[in-house]
Amino acid sequence: MVSQVSAETSPPNATTGTGANPPGVPTTTITLDVNGSPHRLEVDNRTSLLDALRERLDLTGSKKGCDHGQCGACTVLVDGRRTNSCLVLAVSAEGSDVTTVEGLADGDALHPVQQAFLDRDAYQCGYCTPGQICSTVGMLEEARAGMPSHVTTDITDGEIDLDDEEVRERLSGNLCRCGAYLNIVPAVHDAACAHDAATEGATR
Repeated sequence: MVSQVSAETSPPNATTGTGANPPGVPTTTITLDVNGSPHRLEVDNRTSLLDALRERLDLTGSKKGCDHGQCGACTVLVDGRRTNSCLVLAVSAEGSDVTTVEGLADGDALHPVQQAFLDRDAYQCGYCTPGQICSTVGMLEEARAGMPSHVTTDITDGEIDLDDEEVRERLSGNLCRCGAYLNIVPAVHDAACAHDAATEGATR
């Protein structure tokens, strides 16, 4: 349960992780479930989920690009849905399961999307890559659930044909200033095929 805490206690600043909150700034004690682990934090009510992850939990994979929800570098999964964490207040994420790029791998085994990006060299500077990967994970689940995009031609068909146009449209909210799109699109196809092969093998 969210509980209000007086700003007079001067807790650590929710944005910088150090120092005290300015006088009169309300704070809230929350528990964030991130990558399968609960984290109890006292935050400035204005703190974004992105700042809480980076500055308070040291999960720096999610990047701060535009801070306006326009570049996708901060994309994480909230209850399995891809979300721009710079636009979400940390207090509103309490009770949800948050997954960052750090939580995708299973031990030393990379997530299929991570492996596909690595195999296809689908990055250059790498700044946008965590957001691209998290967005791809969420996007593939949306497609498997039959959720159409702006370019889907047949919305009555329960299956989505993830051709190049679909992939580009569905990832259009994730910008790569290096222009690695030529490798990102094939990486997405590889990840989708790897998932389909694993699912088929599990059902045999």
